[in-house]
Amino acid sequence: MSRPSRPLFPQTQRRAEALGERLRLARLRRRMSLTELAKRVGVTRHTLSRLEHGDLSASLGVLARVLAVLGLEEDLDLLARDDELGQRLQDVRLPRPRKSRPRGDNG
Repeated sequence: MSRPSRPLFPQTQRRAEALGERLRLARLRRRMSLTELAKRVGVTRHTLSRLEHGDLSASLGVLARVLAVLGLEEDLDLLARDDELGQRLQDVRLPRPRKSRPRGDNG
């Protein structure tokens, strides 16, 4: 029995659909049918069709294989590359240098 899927946030869903469209266009530019790509990736046509329509239930491994077959595997290096928010949060938690007291000040 599978787990019930949770809906994506609307902005995430739009991004997933845009990713799927980019994958579909990349496949078509290579004049590759959905059947041929599915065979080379090792998944069903249905799985690839869902991915191309923005369904992110496919595993990251499937996405990685699709990118590799399309010659786009280096795009994986771009995912979460620049974590600006995480870096700012980390910087906030760093200890700040203590202000030194002037010598001779006993308080």
